Amino acid sequence: MGLFDKLTGTKRPDEGIPPLPAEEVRAALLALNAPEVPYAVRDARTEGADLLAEWRVTEPSWYGFFSRTDVRHVLRFRLRLVPEKHEVRVVQEQLQITWVRGVPTLSASAEAGRGPGRTVSKQWTLGRNAQGHVEATETFSYDTADLRDPLRRAVLESGWTWRGVILGKL
Repeated sequence: MGLFDKLTGTKRPDEGIPPLPAEEVRAALLALNAPEVPYAVRDARTEGADLLAEWRVTEPSWYGFFSRTDVRHVLRFRLRLVPEKHEVRVVQEQLQITWVRGVPTLSASAEAGRGPGRTVSKQWTLGRNAQGHVEATETFSYDTADLRDPLRRAVLESGWTWRGVILGKL
């Protein structure tokens, strides 16, 4: 693996794994949909990609003296299957919108990014356990790897290359 592959997040399958046909790779990616996962993988041929994996998360609100803040994350993986090279080209897109006081026109900010990266957001609540000791309990967790890793694993186990795209088209 070269430096450019490392920068783009490109991964190759293990030696000896024969590449599956494109339709089986597509089926493996669509099979990641399940009631217990917080994302959806769907057909996106009319949107400039073969498949789109998307996760929309709203962090629980926190309240200050005078404001309420909501943070909304949108994470998308645009996937293009390239059968002649046995690779899936991937563009990772992230958008974060912060709403203050529940109204985006009063005070809002947005951040957008494209390319491989990892965002982790966690929230804990302090409380007392059964013994009366103070403890922190995780009440919210968001990690972009929770979507990227199952997608990448399905591609690699199908004998295909996961190729990250930063610039240009899929």
